[in-house]
Amino acid sequence: MGQIADIIKYEGDNSTFIWKHPCEDFNSLTQLIVHESQEAIFMMNGQALDLFGAGRYTLETQNIPKLGKILNRITGDKTPFHCEVYFINKTEQMAIKWGTDSKVQFIEPTYGFPISIGASGEMILKADDSRKLLLKLVGTENDLSQAKLVQYFRAFLMTKVKSYLAQTIKAQKINIFEIDEKLQELSAQLNQMLRPDFEDYGVWLEKFFVTTIVKPDGDTQYEKFKSLHFRQYADIAEAKLRQQVGIIDEQTRAQQTIIESQALATKRAQEGYTYQQERGFDVAEGFANNESAGQFTNMGVGLGIMAGVGGTVGNMVGGTVNNAFASINGQNENVTAFCENCGAKLVSGAVFCDECGAKVITEQKICKNCGYQFERPSKFCPKCGAKREG
Repeated sequence: MGQIADIIKYEGDNSTFIWKHPCEDFNSLTQLIVHESQEAIFMMNGQALDLFGAGRYTLETQNIPKLGKILNRITGDKTPFHCEVYFINKTEQMAIKWGTDSKVQFIEPTYGFPISIGASGEMILKADDSRKLLLKLVGTENDLSQAKLVQYFRAFLMTKVKSYLAQTIKAQKINIFEIDEKLQELSAQLNQMLRPDFEDYGVWLEKFFVTTIVKPDGDTQYEKFKSLHFRQYADIAEAKLRQQVGIIDEQTRAQQTIIESQALATKRAQEGYTYQQERGFDVAEGFANNESAGQFTNMGVGLGIMAGVGGTVGNMVGGTVNNAFASINGQNENVTAFCENCGAKLVSGAVFCDECGAKVITEQKICKNCGYQFERPSKFCPKCGAKREG
């Protein structure tokens, strides 16, 4: 107390939550410096009087130097006006580790078997209510380190974490074999559940991470259900694979059909006939090769249509149909014929015309335009009107 004024500040490490400045019972005009990441609480005669934020302050106390010496002699060189300053670190303190001290017991929601698991991770804490934190956890101690804080919270933290972990897994029906996929969701849920417990002590739980779930590997019952689980998913994966292969095969067949159809259409375009003409030709050719007369009789309408098909294919189809009719009805030898020279009716089987003596032409004449078979001499086709050639 020899000096008129003191300077009080804290520039320590970042692993401390609360630190008490060693300078006590300081004089008036003492300078208090508080950094941006800090708060300071001025204690006098056992009471937390003022809370200071970032800035520079002059402390007004009852410890006036001259008067203080007189009073100190009366009280045995001890000032009757006790004052002190506590600094509170407001930064977020990260990577604070936690872990369950025993296994969490619960019933696995998917398969319904009892299981024991452990859990561990990290959390981020920071001082939220400086006055509450100082009065509830520090008391008359000189500091509150990160290690001390975790030790204070360990008992209720373990109890709460184990209870909340079992409740969350049950409520969300988290499969124990897929729990690692849910760590982020599980961490957020536990963070919300634990936050009020920390707030009761003036501490803000910024983040809570579950990083590891310790499963009972090697346990007979656990291994049995584990094998069942992965075998079930292997069967599902195999079924999906088969389905995908089937879809690919079907798509391949469809693509092959399209390619073949396009190739056939190109062929028709190059050869100058259509799909309908091609089908007509196939039908007529089938009729010509069929030896049963009854089938042609029953399909007379189709044959009549085929006889009128025009163009290159029409000539072929028309001739085939007419020949087919003649062959089926047995009329090739008894067809009424006329002389190509004079037009007289010819006797069946005649070689020369009995009217003009011209030689009978046995070759059948067919219209090159529509395929009509001429029965008598003419200059034009009686069916399509085209000029007759030959």
